[in-house]
Amino acid sequence: MKQALYNQFIERKKSGKKSFAVLIDPDKVDNEKIDQLLMLSTEAKVDYFFVGGSLVISSHLDECIQQIKSSSNIPVLLFPGSPSQVSKYADALLYLSLISGRNPELLIGQHVISAPFVKKSGLEIMPTGYMVIDGGAPTTVSYISNATPIPADKNEIAMCTAMAGEMLGMKLIYMDAGSGAKRAITEHMIEKVARHIEIPLIIGGGITEPEKAYLNCKAGADVIVVGNAIEKDASLIKEISNAVHSVPVNA
Repeated sequence: MKQALYNQFIERKKSGKKSFAVLIDPDKVDNEKIDQLLMLSTEAKVDYFFVGGSLVISSHLDECIQQIKSSSNIPVLLFPGSPSQVSKYADALLYLSLISGRNPELLIGQHVISAPFVKKSGLEIMPTGYMVIDGGAPTTVSYISNATPIPADKNEIAMCTAMAGEMLGMKLIYMDAGSGAKRAITEHMIEKVARHIEIPLIIGGGITEPEKAYLNCKAGADVIVVGNAIEKDASLIKEISNAVHSVPVNA
């Protein structure tokens, strides 16, 4: 199994380097918007593109990724909301298991259905323990998953969930407050989780300011993901990237 990108995640974590990923929802961008995001992301030295969404009702996932790959060397990782969101043109797939919920379909059911197609795709597969945290507003992911998010103040539940995910063999933990969250995940929760796992920790949802991204990294996040805020103001790409990359090594 290919592990080039995952090894990069591990090496960056070991060296204390923080990463910034721009999340692109194919339903919310056209060719012109993608070109703008590519230009700004390249200038800002963004580390990764995450591509996907909870629905992705459009049919141009492949075209979106091909456009990105034709104009950029930034790695593209699929962030799928369903088994149908797989494209052989990406570099890797975050193979998400919703470990914070109790919906068996999103723990293993949909993976069984998608496994032959995913295997055939040739993508680098990154088993990811996906945890939805209450961001103060109903989100698409909580509705689609039919799962109750972890309460924002229940740090111990988040910690134990992440630990369980790691011990079950997950290679990444992704904590997400969801697109359009009113509040981001607290530094207290991030710190609690980061101190008790050894695998890379990805944080997303509700991050709208560079300072928040910086504080999340100092608390223990290895990768910061921003999508919704950038859709509203693409100029944030440079500001947030600078903030993430300015975190002192091993801060």
